[in-house]
Amino acid sequence: MKIYFHLNAGGFSNCYVVVNEDTSEAIIIDPGKVTEEIISQIEDNHFKLAAVLITHNHGSHVDGLKTLRKIYSPKIFAADWEVAGNDTTVIHGDGKTRIAKMQVRYMTIPGHTADSVVYNIGNVLFTGDVLSAGEIGATNSSYSEYILRSNIEQKIFSQLDSVILMPGHGPPTTLGAVKEIILK
Repeated sequence: MKIYFHLNAGGFSNCYVVVNEDTSEAIIIDPGKVTEEIISQIEDNHFKLAAVLITHNHGSHVDGLKTLRKIYSPKIFAADWEVAGNDTTVIHGDGKTRIAKMQVRYMTIPGHTADSVVYNIGNVLFTGDVLSAGEIGATNSSYSEYILRSNIEQKIFSQLDSVILMPGHGPPTTLGAVKEIILK
């Protein structure tokens, strides 16, 4: 697996292109803005775009989906039907699926938004705005913060410290580093 990072400068959000190097199939996570660089990366390397994974339905994480759908026909995974209407494979709870011949685990972790999802591919968690390098996601109430913290502690902090976090904003980090800061 190879991961390519792209910054959406408009929303300062991260977009990731995850490639199965054996099959040349790709997954895009949180296409806030689809740039010429992303399209060139797919086309120049002859990647087949198998799917788009959405961590939550905020513009800086989904606005590029319209462009991708005009060019490609990827399967779209999200916890919110409104992301792509009938073309959305709506995921609920926790589970796993195979995409681009890779196992993709997903965990719904409400709190930042009702539709927040964290994806796990290999030793990497794509956390969207649920968790970043040093802080949990913003919430709009103390109850939402409680739900978010509880889910992070149960579903994410129970994993190995060596797991790599690729957040929706900010730099990548490890779960161990994040736990050091948040659990102080």
